[in-house]
Amino acid sequence: MKTKFRPPSSQARTSDDVTFVFAPVHSTTAFEETLERLGTAIKLGLLPPGTRLPPERDLCEQLGIARSTLRQALTALVQSGHLHAVRGRGGGTFVSEKPLAVASPEELVDWRERCDVRFSVECGIAFLAAERAEASAIALLSDLVDEMAACSNDFAGYRRADVRFHVGLAEATGSTALVAAATEAQGAMTDLISYIAHPPEVLAWSNAQHARLLDCLQKREAALAMRIMADHLRGTEHVLAGLLP
Repeated sequence: MKTKFRPPSSQARTSDDVTFVFAPVHSTTAFEETLERLGTAIKLGLLPPGTRLPPERDLCEQLGIARSTLRQALTALVQSGHLHAVRGRGGGTFVSEKPLAVASPEELVDWRERCDVRFSVECGIAFLAAERAEASAIALLSDLVDEMAACSNDFAGYRRADVRFHVGLAEATGSTALVAAATEAQGAMTDLISYIAHPPEVLAWSNAQHARLLDCLQKREAALAMRIMADHLRGTEHVLAGLLP
């Protein structure tokens, strides 16, 4: 029977402090919540520099997630500088001495408020777009999903198409006020999103949600579109919470 991972007493204040880090994840945003949980534990010093994470199989069992989900989260944390991998005997995944430099706390003081505004605006937009979108608008959004699929290794290109997709959803509602609100919300998020790592696996997962939204528009499933958008946006918030200082 496997036991819960406990860092040595010299690396953490008490074993109880890190129990929550490796508790099961139960969410439709499992990847993002895993990333947030590990990133937050690192920031708070619950997983101090030099801490070696448990083997992937043990982590997956303790967190209750698929290995592919765990690897996506670990990849993002390595790219952000929170973790580093060591090969060979004595290797593994370790907490880094210092994450990569990002914006100062002063620049990020209102990041949650920006996320709240975007959530409020875009969930409503998803609902109305699913009720109102015409075939021509759906076709344009479909092209953007295809464009993002081709940008798995080009975040700048992906982000441009991503913004156009979200603003395009607002345009599909027929409301100029919502187009303006969506454009403003996207603008407020752009600098925040630029501070976090975006491995191809993360972009593919995000775009799969775009495709699901598109399917809702085609089938006029407004309530489902709103729920998918909520998951999509909450996922971004989990990533930001885990990686921002």
